[in-house]
Amino acid sequence: MLKPSGGENKIGHPTEIALGERFEFGENWSRFLAVLDEARIEEAERSLKRMLGLERLSGKRFLDIGSGSGLFSLAARRMGATVHSFDFDPKSVACTQELKRRYCPQEAAWSIEKGSVLDRDYLQSLGKFDVVYSWGVLHHTGAMWQALENAAALVADGGFLFISIYNDQLYKSVLWRKVKQFYCSGPLGKGLTVGFFIPYFVLRGAIFDLLCLKNPLKRYSNYKKERGMARWTDWFDWLGGYPFEVAKPEEIFNFYHQRGYRLQKLKTCGAGLGCNEFVFTKEE
Repeated sequence: MLKPSGGENKIGHPTEIALGERFEFGENWSRFLAVLDEARIEEAERSLKRMLGLERLSGKRFLDIGSGSGLFSLAARRMGATVHSFDFDPKSVACTQELKRRYCPQEAAWSIEKGSVLDRDYLQSLGKFDVVYSWGVLHHTGAMWQALENAAALVADGGFLFISIYNDQLYKSVLWRKVKQFYCSGPLGKGLTVGFFIPYFVLRGAIFDLLCLKNPLKRYSNYKKERGMARWTDWFDWLGGYPFEVAKPEEIFNFYHQRGYRLQKLKTCGAGLGCNEFVFTKEE
């Protein structure tokens, strides 16, 4: 067993990678930094403003759980928040540090470190935050429900909890979990998975666009409007993103409602593949 029930991961990130139990998210994010530009940063800011319903975060403490590339920590800092970022993946921590170095190297109001959302002792040392943000992270911990519980404990009274969780597609989710396990099993698994699915994604999109009389290249140039992301990075994140857990929107709603949270905003992916986004507020 890799993780004690409800507790911190004890075997460490490198061992999990070597055992094929975890995708190298940080390695993928390091490639994303090569295409990061001002337009993507502005899109990230717009997505925070849209979902939180706030134009500025001045005077607020913002916690980025699983900071990944560091893009949304940067966006929150530019909106005026005091930011703390942590990630379990050392390369993701390095990506976030790189963004701070590029855009605001002298900022004392942005701290970054390695940490796990499953490490309760670490989390208790952080205190409470006005905004706890964790987009597409908690379902990759290997203990999603515990991670959801731990994230909630970090929200100050009246604060926001902004998360996204993969949609439960029943048997399709089971099949995708097997694909991701195969990807992470080693070089052969990765090569075969990428060799099959990337051309499939490209061809499927091109055929669809041509049938709709659209320029197939636009889907790549316009993709940055999706929270500032890059389609290529997201494809690898999707194919290799393991551990992998899912939930129906009503399961997440009920989980937090029972803990005194009120749903402020919900954005679903319909019945399809992808993440459902939730913004909750903690009752005072």
